[in-house]
Amino acid sequence: MANHGKKYNEVAKLVDPTRAYSPKEAVELAKRTSYVGFDATVEAHLRMGVDPRHADQQVRGVALLPNGLGKRIRVLVFAQGEAAKVAEEAGADYVGSDELIKQIEGGWLDFDVAIATPDMMGKVGKLGRLLGRRGLMPNPKSGTIATQADLPRVIRDARKGRVEFKLDKTALIHVPIGKVSFSEEALLENLATLLDAIQKAKPSGAKGQYIKSITLTTTMGPGIKLDLGKALSTGAAA
Repeated sequence: MANHGKKYNEVAKLVDPTRAYSPKEAVELAKRTSYVGFDATVEAHLRMGVDPRHADQQVRGVALLPNGLGKRIRVLVFAQGEAAKVAEEAGADYVGSDELIKQIEGGWLDFDVAIATPDMMGKVGKLGRLLGRRGLMPNPKSGTIATQADLPRVIRDARKGRVEFKLDKTALIHVPIGKVSFSEEALLENLATLLDAIQKAKPSGAKGQYIKSITLTTTMGPGIKLDLGKALSTGAAA
């Protein structure tokens, strides 16, 4: 059992570990139990009823949260020629090809989303080990490989609050849905959008109960279990 500090123990008393809360109650409680001295992140943690060892049971996708994540997203685009100009005009923070690849190989990773045009993937592929483990590698499944014509839309989506979700080795999915400073309505809308995207990403090999449990937490805060039926059948406004 982990040892927690006095502040954590005080707010943890507000959460009944035997109870499953409606999404509305859980969001309100998450805001109340955040005790850190900064604007904490609110996260959703899902235990999935799939086996990550099987290729046909992988869960991966993207959700565009309507109220964003409460921070400025730094967008990098691997592109050259006319596509690079399009990316710059669309507002990407960093645009380039060989020079950006060299910077990243040298350890520079000051960006949140990486996008690439298809013709750049041959070069970007060498960064797989560096970017892959940080969830930054451009990938068609996450919508971060874009044609020149699609670059403005993909960059715009990245700015809005685009979050990627992916099943980990323990059959869990962890995704931020906003900040404690967000209104309850904004957090509920983001949560509903995320759950809808995860349900639509159900793999062909999934058998039985697809989502087994959902827990909300804040940075360093206690876990709050959601009523699964209400969260999935009536949406996050329940």
